[in-house]
Amino acid sequence: MKKNLKKETENIAKQAKAASRSLAVLSSSAKNAALKDMAAALLEKQAAILKANQKDIARLSSKNKAFIDRLTLNGARVKQMAESLLEISSFKDPVGELIRAWDAPTGLKIQKVRSPIGVIAIIYESRPNVTADCIGLCFKSGNSVILRGGSEAINSNLEIYNILNGVIQKHGLAKGTINLITTIDRQAVDHLLKLNNYIDLVIPRGGEELINKVVKVSRIPVIKHYKGICHVYVDEDADLNMAENICLNAKLQRPGVCNAMESMLVHRDVAARFLPGMLKKFKDAGVEIRGCAFTKRIANWVKLATQKDYRTEYLDLILSVKVVDSLDAAIAHINEYGSHHSDSIVTDDNNAAAKFLQQVDSACVYLNASTRFTDGNQFGMGGEIGISTDKLHARGPMGLEELTTYKYVVYGCGQVRT
Repeated sequence: MKKNLKKETENIAKQAKAASRSLAVLSSSAKNAALKDMAAALLEKQAAILKANQKDIARLSSKNKAFIDRLTLNGARVKQMAESLLEISSFKDPVGELIRAWDAPTGLKIQKVRSPIGVIAIIYESRPNVTADCIGLCFKSGNSVILRGGSEAINSNLEIYNILNGVIQKHGLAKGTINLITTIDRQAVDHLLKLNNYIDLVIPRGGEELINKVVKVSRIPVIKHYKGICHVYVDEDADLNMAENICLNAKLQRPGVCNAMESMLVHRDVAARFLPGMLKKFKDAGVEIRGCAFTKRIANWVKLATQKDYRTEYLDLILSVKVVDSLDAAIAHINEYGSHHSDSIVTDDNNAAAKFLQQVDSACVYLNASTRFTDGNQFGMGGEIGISTDKLHARGPMGLEELTTYKYVVYGCGQVRT
């Protein structure tokens, strides 16, 4: 590894650690004022952001439409980034929140208080809006942040970072409050993941290959935002018109994101009524269907699915379909082949709904709704760091509270232990 690259990466982490101490005690009003100015700066310098984004798009060779969609910024998406920062500024500051308080038998008064994690490193791919969202959420929750985006979005990320860091400097905040690894040399990430003396948490956002590498190399705790193999199960007691609308939305509204439906399960008793029209609508929308033998008998143009298909996050206009014999079979399939991200049941049977919601082991489970709602903004949490598919310490959309830990503050009056 190049010595200067190693030193540069370590210096960024040291700087972030030092900044985290002043951030931990920064007032809510100071944070909110900076966030509002960040939002205004994004809108004011929108033209520069879009120009940088066009440079990134022009550098692409043969990427699919879903990939290009994740990378592309436009006026509406820049506005969404600004609105997300404004929304974060309006939320209650979690730092210092009293979670619980009690008096111990010793007379000690104990408080469990929410506090920042410290330094968070976020390694992500493709989507440059992640840069602004992560900066806003980490800043409001009192954490310094080190960002390392993908090489495909380097110009967009750098422009957004420079604009927001300019606001940090204007407000006289500590150098290292927000940080961006600007080199596209992957060795920088390898070294970053070993800096457990300075970095408290790593959050990878991207494909399976990236996340597996981070988990393998990191000496720092990792919260995985793993792939989204999301299911919609159409039960025997489903309202089939509702089911059709939900499935179309879950797959087509934005197919290149982690909460899009990748696999559709249908109860055998309604398959002959539901699938012909449903599959035709998907075909007309350009979706390639990879289905089980039963599905192929209903529509002979369907490709026969393999076991691998049911474990694949397509992020594209491809959908796996399976006809199942029962609710139990659907639950078993989801727990076996899914990624514990977001899964939905469409049914009018309250007992079936309750069983599905209790037994499907995913971060977000839905009744009669699209999986596309798994999103911090849609949950009323503002922008999000991502969707955690882990169980510790955060699960599902990670907003402000999920970017904090806690400490015990203990008040005494001279007690000593005997």
